Amino acid sequence: QETLWQTVLLHPAEMAELHERLVAIYQLLIADGRRVDYLTVASIDFCAYGNSQPFRIKILNQVNDNHDYYYIKKADASRLYGLELEHLLSPNKINYLFQGGTLVEEHIIGVPGDLFIRDPERFGGHLNPVRLSKEFVKFNERSFARLLGDMRAYNFVVDVIQDFDQVQYRLRSIDFDQQSYEGRHRIYLPQFYKENLPYVRFAEQYISRENVDQYANEERALLRRRYRIAQDQIDELFDVMRTEVLSSEGHVAQLASELAELHGDPGFRSLDTMGRVLHRHLSRRLELHVPA
Repeated sequence: QETLWQTVLLHPAEMAELHERLVAIYQLLIADGRRVDYLTVASIDFCAYGNSQPFRIKILNQVNDNHDYYYIKKADASRLYGLELEHLLSPNKINYLFQGGTLVEEHIIGVPGDLFIRDPERFGGHLNPVRLSKEFVKFNERSFARLLGDMRAYNFVVDVIQDFDQVQYRLRSIDFDQQSYEGRHRIYLPQFYKENLPYVRFAEQYISRENVDQYANEERALLRRRYRIAQDQIDELFDVMRTEVLSSEGHVAQLASELAELHGDPGFRSLDTMGRVLHRHLSRRLELHVPA
């Protein structure tokens, strides 16, 4: 099946040294640089789609044929802040490295959301539509609370978890370059993307409006807990983010105006950076009662 990934071919004279360095990067990413024996590079792929132009590196353990992936991408501020907020505020921890203009990300395990929803029972047995709908509501709330945009079905994965008596689901973002960038607040709500319509229809069919409110409230409670646990780190992150130019003045003004209406808080209209808008929005959404 044709994909957006193309195999990279190397000159034999360059291959040994490059493979050695790529294995060393992987060891730094997953083992703090400690040597992991019997690792080799199985393949290198390149994707020209998107602005990060990633390389996908497949690492193979020669002893047991187990393999893993990692990605080398062009870095930008939105993506870095998105990764940090994912690590601090979501239920998912994520490892990455950054130096200069280069970003190295670990592979996030899961089935692409658009592929999963075409045939859910192909991945993990009997579908539990209530559990899947609940997780989509929670994912929708997480994305909006931290203003992560463009969460179409192909930009998140579904991690299917087998419990002893039922199937659980976890939706995980895999693309963070639209962190606090766009001006329309609906961009940050996955429910409004046409690519996510099958998930929305599941929720409409299998859970009630009261359930939606309940699950969204549960997720906000978990977000508050994560915020308080990592508050020192998050406060330091916002100290930098408030002064960073992440988007155009027009996008900042539009989002600030829309969130002012949503929250009934005219204080948004005086905010001049996405970092300030996000901090005030997060404070209001989670009822944190911290200076915004």
